[in-house]
Amino acid sequence: MIKGFKEFLMRGNVVELAVAVVMGAAMTALVASFGDAFLNPLITLVTGGGEVGGSFTVNGVDFPYGVFINGLLVFFLTSVAVYFVIVLPMNKLRDRFMSTEEEAEVVREEQVVLLEQIRDLLQEQRRGQP
Repeated sequence: MIKGFKEFLMRGNVVELAVAVVMGAAMTALVASFGDAFLNPLITLVTGGGEVGGSFTVNGVDFPYGVFINGLLVFFLTSVAVYFVIVLPMNKLRDRFMSTEEEAEVVREEQVVLLEQIRDLLQEQRRGQP
């Protein structure tokens, strides 16, 4: 029973999806707060400081391009953080716990099932011929 549960978890899809959703949400919140606390003020300083920095006005309409630049940086930092915190360690864990022998056994089992299906189809075809 525990072996089956281990195989289910080590398939990767379930674990990777669950971890990616939870850690991605947490990482996004962390990086977004970093963006609000440090990147927005830095963008405002670099682009002129004060109320003018990070935006421009045309016919009374404000265009806050600093918010867009901040969003791009937060997206980039989030994707980098998710890769190095989630994907890379998960790949190393999978390589560590699933040996090449286990992988070869899984492939062999899949091949046996496919060969059995081919055999059964051939037998059905022979029965149908006179």
